[in-house]
Amino acid sequence: MLAIIGGSGLTQLSCLEISHRQIIRTPYGEPSGPLTFGKLNGEDIVFLARHGHGHTIPPHAINYRANLWALHSLKPAHVIAVASVGGIRADLTPGKLILPDQIVDYTHGRNFTFFDGKDQPVTHIDFTWPYCQQTRELLLQAAKHAGQTVADGGVYAAMQGPRLETAAEINRLERDGADIVGMTGMPETVLAREIGLNYATLAVVANHAAGRGTNKNAIPLKEIYVVLEQAMIKVRNILEHLVRCHGH
Repeated sequence: MLAIIGGSGLTQLSCLEISHRQIIRTPYGEPSGPLTFGKLNGEDIVFLARHGHGHTIPPHAINYRANLWALHSLKPAHVIAVASVGGIRADLTPGKLILPDQIVDYTHGRNFTFFDGKDQPVTHIDFTWPYCQQTRELLLQAAKHAGQTVADGGVYAAMQGPRLETAAEINRLERDGADIVGMTGMPETVLAREIGLNYATLAVVANHAAGRGTNKNAIPLKEIYVVLEQAMIKVRNILEHLVRCHGH
């Protein structure tokens, strides 16, 4: 089984033949919503909308631990996290797709570990390469078969949100080596690592980051939704080919 976490722009998977939905309780509370089960090209898929049904949960309020725990309980072979981001690097223009291979965490106040509590031993996990390389390779292979161009590698800057960044913050992120900026990459990525999920992010550039490209003065939010709608067609295409690659 493959698990897909949908972010902004992918609140449902229209190509999925839905069999049922299920609410999964976890020791960390409830996930963002019921998990949707179904088939994509004959393969079993479970889908979770990160921001909840109707996109109502902001990035800082998502119960990341419950989401990842619920998926982990189903023992998926791979978890594909789809995320919309702002493009900092000049070539990452709206509509482009990228598979980041690194992440920098600027978030605060989120429940960022499962190893928390007096009864838990102190646990350090290796996070040198935060994404599962095997899952990334599957995605690259699927994109190739789908005829979709995906940038291989980049640094994701995870910001607190829910506001967008200032132009000065984006300049700082670029100096720190970031190529894209989003709000949901952490702690989702590290929690996946802590419980041994094969996890990778497929990021969709929804807009130029603040102060970049055509967004020198402001980010036109209405245009973002148009870009996401078109880009998600490419994402669905890749996911359909991923299922084929994985199934064989």
